[in-house]
Amino acid sequence: MEVADLTTFAAVARCAGITRAARELHTVQSNVTNRIKALEEEVGVRLFERHSRGVVLTSAGQRLLPYAARAVALLQEATAIARDEGEAQGTLNIGTMETTVATRLPEVLGRFAEMCPAVDLVVQAGPTAELVQKVLDNLVDGAFVAGPIDHPDLVAERAFEEELVLVTSRRWQNLAALRNNATPISALMFRTGCSYRQRLEQLLVQLGRPAYKRLEFGSFDGILGCVAADIGITLLPRVVVERSPVAASVVTHQIDVNIARAPTFFIRRRQTYEGTALRMFVRCLSDRVQQVPPLFPVSAELAYAH
Repeated sequence: MEVADLTTFAAVARCAGITRAARELHTVQSNVTNRIKALEEEVGVRLFERHSRGVVLTSAGQRLLPYAARAVALLQEATAIARDEGEAQGTLNIGTMETTVATRLPEVLGRFAEMCPAVDLVVQAGPTAELVQKVLDNLVDGAFVAGPIDHPDLVAERAFEEELVLVTSRRWQNLAALRNNATPISALMFRTGCSYRQRLEQLLVQLGRPAYKRLEFGSFDGILGCVAADIGITLLPRVVVERSPVAASVVTHQIDVNIARAPTFFIRRRQTYEGTALRMFVRCLSDRVQQVPPLFPVSAELAYAH
């Protein structure tokens, strides 16, 4: 099998379409189609079923995909090992939740840039589910995601801990008012795959408000602006709200610690070569984490929970 064929196959499977895969690979659709055809001829079975919206893996394609991903990752790792002379250089791809890069990472990124000026750092923002998959697919070297994380192919190290708060307009001065009012509400949230979205849905059930309208946004600035305008409510880290220009126009509500406590983990692939650039990044992160006191000491947590 040709490496380029396997790389193309993995991209098409990930993108669920020839056009999207071609865009990701910076090539034309005909090249993608020809490589998939060549790979199918090589293995002797069809790997994709075509439909009006794109393609979907056949059972044979599903069996091949993890091996293709491992083969491509192994070759990329071999190249990285050969080029690593003990000096941090090249490109380092880091994934992160938007809230994390806005509030927790500036100092880490600044320190890393100072220590490793020869490294091109690429930061990609997205929801937790998407970032986990990108790490598994070898599209990023590591990522900051919401915990808990339990996957046999990943190493997860606790990085930060956020306190989540319910954020409302000034119309809602306490949770009792929100719980007892029959007025329809809208929940402002990030797209599917966001851990905070799942926690907000859980909280609304606890508050006895399981029926609500979902409004999806791409940035927390947009969410908070709409909360201030009394369009809906949301759940975000307290530090995000406090640093927002609209902080004085919204109300934050302390919630159950089981939902409020939101640890952020830095994850990376377990069985892979860790280059100098990634090791230096982890060192910068570790130095920063040691400077941040815990948000939920035991005594405070017990009082908070009751």
